[in-house]
Formats: sequence, structure tokens, C-alpha cells
Amino acid sequence: MNAMIKQAVDHWRYVSPLLTKPETKEDFDALVEALDELLDIVGDDETHPLMGLVHQLGNSVSEYEDEHLPMPQGDGRTALEFLMEQHNLSQSDLPEVATQSVISEILSGKRQLNIRHIKALSTRFNVSADTFF
Repeated sequence: MNAMIKQAVDHWRYVSPLLTKPETKEDFDALVEALDELLDIVGDDETHPLMGLVHQLGNSVSEYEDEHLPMPQGDGRTALEFLMEQHNLSQSDLPEVATQSVISEILSGKRQLNIRHIKALSTRFNVSADTFF
């Protein structure tokens, strides 16, 4: 048996959950958690050996979201509310976007998203900036 195949066989029970299409919300949540952990490890290093797995998990997460958690039509505030709910985030969980009080004003309609907010949100949630226009 090829050495690479033997290693795959020996480790498959650990790897297969990461490569299996999520069927339930629990599967999806576990996959998102694994992707977050991988992104912490890989960072911005596109040459990291685990980057292929990051892309694979990202595709699986996106496919599940497209099918089961479609983005609602609306404005940037609506999209932000939706994404925060889907990721179980509070206003204070987005310090890279703005302070909690600014996020509160955006969500209440007292303030509009600006370009800096949109760029940060697009990066944070890995979605197109168009999501917030």
C-alpha cells in the first residue's frame, strides 16, 4: 500500500468529519468551529500546508449557508443583524468593526454603515461588501 494512502487510512476517522457535507445545524456548527480554529492556525499564510483544508471547509460552510441560511434581502443593517444572529454574536463581539455603542446605533437605524465598517464586516464574515449596500 502506498505510504500516503496508508496514512490517510490510519487517520481517516479524524479527518472524515471535516470533509463530510454538513447535514444538520450541529454538523454545520462543528464545521464552522473547526474552520475558525484552522484559520487561527493558518492566519494569512496562503502557502500554509493546511490552506487546502481551509478552502475545502470554507466551501462546505458556504454551500450549507446558501442552502439552509440564505441571506435575507434588505439593507446593511438587516444583513448585519442576520449575520450576528447566525454567528451568535453580541454588539461587543465586533470590536474590529466599531465600538459596541456604534454597532448599537447602526442596528437601531440611528447611524449608517460607512466604508470602514463595511470593509471590516466583509472581512469578518467573509462575505462580499455588496451584502451591506
